[in-house]
Amino acid sequence: MMQQVDQPSAHSDDPHYLSRTGWLRAAVLGANDGIVSVSSLVVGVAAATPDQGVILISGVAGLTAGAISMAAGEYVSVSSQSDLELADIERERIALAEVPDEEFEELVAIYRERGLSEETATRVAEELTEKDALAAHIRDELGLSDIHAANPMQAALASGATFSVAAAIPVVAAFLSPASAIISAVLVVTVLVLVLLGALGAKAGGAPLLPAIIRVVSWGVFAMAVTAGVGWMFGVSL
Repeated sequence: MMQQVDQPSAHSDDPHYLSRTGWLRAAVLGANDGIVSVSSLVVGVAAATPDQGVILISGVAGLTAGAISMAAGEYVSVSSQSDLELADIERERIALAEVPDEEFEELVAIYRERGLSEETATRVAEELTEKDALAAHIRDELGLSDIHAANPMQAALASGATFSVAAAIPVVAAFLSPASAIISAVLVVTVLVLVLLGALGAKAGGAPLLPAIIRVVSWGVFAMAVTAGVGWMFGVSL
């Protein structure tokens, strides 16, 4: 979307975490949804019937449908975001061709609002406009960059892949456990995985570990408890 320009960094061996935004959000969402939704499904079905075959079929079906749904949903939603970004860029391109003076003054005003003096803001706007006016407006007026630009395929692959991996865990736990211990085995494994996911997400994003772990585990356990409750109350496969 914008031309990538290599710039010197004071900490090139420790890049900013914002560069991971595109794939990290989709990966965390996919993994969390995979483990929580399929674990909840397995627990709910196990609460309704002791038939291990039915439980496993339900888990595999949930994994398959969920992974495809997550990937497709991410691709469609992020594509919509990308379309909006491209539309705004095209509007800026047209405005620069039709009313360049107004666009220049807009750029000066942006830099002035950020704390530069009138003289400095004007000088900065002049130099950036001479170099690449459209890039300057995309970056400073629209707030877009290569790092933040929407990438539908990246989001779809990250979400679908992490959903599949995480969702496979409760299915494998149910397969390896005796019928009488499926619920407890899935619950224990899921909580452990949720702790790991919370820690990995926090580490990748440079956030505190404990709040992230508590947030992920709490919502996951709540979802499984509700689904198991429904299974016990109605005795039906969900």
